[in-house]
Amino acid sequence: MLTRTNLGLAIEQDELKGFARTIAEIEWLLLILVLLYLVAGGPKEEGRIAVHMALFFFGAFILALHYVQFYKRESRAKLAMETWVMIVFITWVVAYSGNIDSPLLNLYLLPIIASSLILGKIMTAVEVAAIVICYMAFSYDPKVGNFATLEYWGALLALLAPVVLVAYITSMLAADIRYAVDKIKQVSDTDDLTGLYNMRAFSSILQRAFKQAVRHGHPLSLVMVDSDNLKAVNDAHGHDAGNRLLQHLVRCVRDELRGSDVMARFGGDEFIMLLPETNRRGAQDMSERIRKSVESSRFDIRGGDINVTVSLGISSYPEDGGNLEAILDKADKAMYRAKQRGRNQVVVYNSEDGS
Repeated sequence: MLTRTNLGLAIEQDELKGFARTIAEIEWLLLILVLLYLVAGGPKEEGRIAVHMALFFFGAFILALHYVQFYKRESRAKLAMETWVMIVFITWVVAYSGNIDSPLLNLYLLPIIASSLILGKIMTAVEVAAIVICYMAFSYDPKVGNFATLEYWGALLALLAPVVLVAYITSMLAADIRYAVDKIKQVSDTDDLTGLYNMRAFSSILQRAFKQAVRHGHPLSLVMVDSDNLKAVNDAHGHDAGNRLLQHLVRCVRDELRGSDVMARFGGDEFIMLLPETNRRGAQDMSERIRKSVESSRFDIRGGDINVTVSLGISSYPEDGGNLEAILDKADKAMYRAKQRGRNQVVVYNSEDGS
């Protein structure tokens, strides 16, 4: 069953897959940079052997993780593990290519950038702390005992400054970008007046739900809802009153929906509801409750109450067709038949009379 939670998980999986591709590209970049270092001369013989070993195991790790696909689902824990493997790889390479004087020391910026963009501030801070410890280990000279000197700490801070600044700035930018994307998505997915999904967002949800219904052989119903009073209210009291009427109807309908049901504004005074795991009978019962709820509600307008009603049309999978276009078309026809029969009615699509 496609619930809002399941939809959120599906969207999150798509996002995590994108992050996984980014991590993979950073890993390949890291591997290529170390290879170029070896081609350009690299460390001494003993160090070269150790770096070659690190390259072999890191390359095997990338291939196994991203191309053999041991993991069927992406997760932030997996992405975090990859950034830690990058840190271990870099630490190994730096240790055998000059320690604190290694030309590869700035490779630590790559996992920090990845972590800042994907994993958030806390994980980035933990990784920066681990890198600080690595820097201290690389720069410590047991013969001199230089931990106690001001000169040592000044030099260490100068080396660490790029890592800390990149982590901070990238984390801030990532947070700002995520906030902006969420706001844009919210605006692009919802109807301004009612706060419901618009049809662009609803179509995506509906397609996912229908594919699941077909795959698992589960029922699914669509209900078209049309306001019986909007034109009269607009003509008599103006469009502001009509807008308030639509908001009133949405509140009435939402009170009757389950957590798994999804409602969207179809256009004008028409709405559409997706009822997963619901056959004709269940959709009819739900629609009758909605009709009665709207009919019994009172809509206050200019000091007086008026009766408001809705007409509802139902079609269901698999009874009314094997594709979405057919189900949508039949729900629309059933709704118009409800209006033709006098409004304030629920009509289930009937293939015999085309409604």
